[in-house]
Amino acid sequence: MTSGKVVKKKDPRAWDALTPPLAQWILDAVSAMGFKHMTPVQAATLPHFLGNKDVVVEAVTGSGKTLSFLIPLVQRILRLDEPTKKHHVAAIIVTPTRELAAQIHNVLLSLLEFHAPSAELLPSLKDDDKRPMTTVPVIVPQLLVGGATTTAQDLSFFLRHSPNVLISSPGRLVELLSSPHVHCPQTSFEVLVLDEADRLLDLGFKQDLQRIISSIPKQRRTGLFSASVSEAVGEIIRVGLRNPVKIEVKVKMKDGGILEDRKTPASLQMSYLIKPASQKLPALAELLDKLPIKPQRSIVFLSTCAAVDYFQHVLTTILPDTFALIPLHGKHPAKVRDKNFNRFLTSVSPTILLTTDLAARGLDIPQVDLVVQIDTPSDPKVFIHRSGRAGRAGRKGLAVVMLHPGREEDYVKFLEIRQTPITPLEKPKVLTTEEGSKAVTDRIRELVLKDRALYDKAQRGFVSWARSYGAHQATSIFRAADLDWTDLANAWGLLRMPKMPELRSWQGDKTLGLEMDWDTYAYADKAREKARKEALEAERLGEGIRDKEKRDEAARRKRKNNEAWSNKHEQEETRVERREKRRKRKEAEMTAKMTDEERLKHMELKDLIAQVRQQNQAKVAAKTSSANDDEFEGFDD
Repeated sequence: MTSGKVVKKKDPRAWDALTPPLAQWILDAVSAMGFKHMTPVQAATLPHFLGNKDVVVEAVTGSGKTLSFLIPLVQRILRLDEPTKKHHVAAIIVTPTRELAAQIHNVLLSLLEFHAPSAELLPSLKDDDKRPMTTVPVIVPQLLVGGATTTAQDLSFFLRHSPNVLISSPGRLVELLSSPHVHCPQTSFEVLVLDEADRLLDLGFKQDLQRIISSIPKQRRTGLFSASVSEAVGEIIRVGLRNPVKIEVKVKMKDGGILEDRKTPASLQMSYLIKPASQKLPALAELLDKLPIKPQRSIVFLSTCAAVDYFQHVLTTILPDTFALIPLHGKHPAKVRDKNFNRFLTSVSPTILLTTDLAARGLDIPQVDLVVQIDTPSDPKVFIHRSGRAGRAGRKGLAVVMLHPGREEDYVKFLEIRQTPITPLEKPKVLTTEEGSKAVTDRIRELVLKDRALYDKAQRGFVSWARSYGAHQATSIFRAADLDWTDLANAWGLLRMPKMPELRSWQGDKTLGLEMDWDTYAYADKAREKARKEALEAERLGEGIRDKEKRDEAARRKRKNNEAWSNKHEQEETRVERREKRRKRKEAEMTAKMTDEERLKHMELKDLIAQVRQQNQAKVAAKTSSANDDEFEGFDD
């Protein structure tokens, strides 16, 4: 196990493994990207990964893991004797999310701008023409993520430009590798990188990873990078890596103290606030207003997509006007996700990203100064990753989690046991009151009353939040039975409580003390409001004729029974006629095939049968007449 230390540019342990020409331009590229020195994880990883060793790297979030695998990858491909063959893949990088894949792709493009042969080819990748082939090794990357392109478009790009480095999410990569036109032979394939490996497994990509590993040569270099190596990741290590070197980078305190086993960077301050649900949003607004230095970029985490959809409208009336708000979650269409994420990355004014755990892992967003977790994550491991969006690459950052008073306060001790200590937030001092929170609740309800669509969003968001809370892994700390549902409803600005299983035993006022005329509560969208009114009118008409329908029901049933009896006999007569017609047709066909002698015998047989029938009918008639003679007709007068 290796503990990384800060290594200067010229440190021979890391850079001597690079060939001199490569070392210089990579050094120039890294310097131009803003890195004054190598980070501990880079210094500890490069000598092994460049020295033909598989590596398992566990390092704190924001420690520079991306360059620690991109630099060796670039080195291994560019020092080859000849370029990668057409339609052959030399390296694959697998990531759990499209945003992280795009980020790695952009970092690689920034590196390649300093490698002249590769840089010359990059503009041609935007054209439909085939890229020109070269006589020297180059790197041609391809980004594979769902939503932006189809599988057919990805394959078309691959066939035209023959990329040799694939950066992809697991599902889309499996689809491309299944094509017979994509080759990963042992003679060409060099490196496989699994970034955020534990998250890959958490999202259920285990089967896809197995397919990817089985599709590439066993003789390769493999790097597995993660902020935490779980038991599940150990399975991939045993299957996909050969005698790997494990590198764990710890954090050394600035005062020169002992090396601590921390999972977050020392430049990140992690604190907590104890607030009732109705005071969380006022506390967020006060925190943003009181910070001595206004954060350039902030990230606010909620637990569900539906909660983000609702609060993106609500928070604009609560937060300071100087902050722009951008929503981002996994149920957004791919184009919306890309657009909103790029807006946040390129924002020049103070901006808040309102998001779910989609943005919790791996994303290196510059100048994130503040992270606020309104809701704690269901998976305790995600807490570190959420907090680690701030305080990256030595930059100071503040991460604050808000907890309800009572049992949730045990979460502080829970994190200490997990080697993630947090302290009370003392500066700035955030003071909230019941009066202030009531004013915020009234403001939210006033906004919701303007558009019934917001009421619908609030109901869906609240139900999804309650389900997420009930699914928390730390069940001894987060229990739905301990929640103050009335206070939660005020925090959301609800107009009434939704129907959900969690409230079956709740004895509170489900109208929340509010008097509402639900018939006149309208949608701001005219088309949607027209549809609502039409549905309401149809419902009223239905209630008006419901009694008449009940009165007519008995008569309808009687008529139906009579009709059924009559139809039954009519249908029987029809069936008898059809049977007789079929019998006569078959008899005629049979008679036509007979000889004269056979036809004569058949006629005699028919006459005999007719006589027997007449005799039987006569006997039945005689018995009936006798029975009628003996019928009891009553007493004589």
